[in-house]
Amino acid sequence: MDGHVTPPRLDAGPLPDAAVAPPAATGTQPCATDVAAPSPAGPLRLLLPERPFSPVVFTSPHSGRDYSADLMAGVRLPPPALRRSEDCFVDELFEAAPDNGAPLLAATFPRAFCDVNREAWELDPAMFADPLPDWVNTSSTRVSAGLGTIAKVVASGEAIYGAKLPFREAERRIFTYWRPFHDQLARLIADIRERFGYCLVIDCHSMPSGGQGRRPADFVLGDLHGAACASRVTRMIEGFLQARGHLVRRNDPYAGGYITRHYGRPGDDVHVLQIEIARGLYMDETRLERSSGFAALRAVMTDLVAETTRQVHDLIG
Repeated sequence: MDGHVTPPRLDAGPLPDAAVAPPAATGTQPCATDVAAPSPAGPLRLLLPERPFSPVVFTSPHSGRDYSADLMAGVRLPPPALRRSEDCFVDELFEAAPDNGAPLLAATFPRAFCDVNREAWELDPAMFADPLPDWVNTSSTRVSAGLGTIAKVVASGEAIYGAKLPFREAERRIFTYWRPFHDQLARLIADIRERFGYCLVIDCHSMPSGGQGRRPADFVLGDLHGAACASRVTRMIEGFLQARGHLVRRNDPYAGGYITRHYGRPGDDVHVLQIEIARGLYMDETRLERSSGFAALRAVMTDLVAETTRQVHDLIG
């Protein structure tokens, strides 16, 4: 079940401690000052426009590919196996965002080590050598599938670790990776709302091609069945992609993850739309390389970025 962690106010700047730490009354809290600092390169890639003239933020939370030595400690799988959980190159597909007045926020760390599209504390107790505090969410469907904040398995179902982790490692990753991503996203949303009165977040992902039990979609748009984003935004992007010959589905099989659920509050003037892109359109899914279709799809996404930022005032404002 969701909701174990108090959500931050979107208009309050950086996330308060309650967004990542459990209530003090329910047990000993982890302390941010006790965990390791991020690497010098930082856990985030933030591309900002020279002139921020659009109320849109583009995010790529799963395209990180920095497999540093500390992250590989205790891992039984080689990086190529881990990379199958990535949204490979999705950040590159949307790099035109700053040229259109919008920031692009991307994680540099792999989702297999810390998934920022989950709650802060969705953890599988079977993964840890220590008993987990009672405020940890151990019962979500994502945890059951092995895909909590700290993933137990990769996309193929193979176990990532050869031994159990200490709970302190989960604390370290959440404070070092999860927290900075959401701090930054909350700041961007708050700043844009202050400037424009509303904000649209386009949360960018990729999905395996095929395997959907019917003609596979090229794109899946997730707006929590209309609850997270103005329907005019979803319709515009759907129509844009269909006009270019793509098969587009809504909310099936992906309606939106934590970012969509948590930040998508149209009543508070924050809209979130998740976009899933079939990997076969732009990459070799076996070799994990950009394919001959990469440049063409990036051009389409560049046009989509431009059209979204151009129309957003009419769609939401």
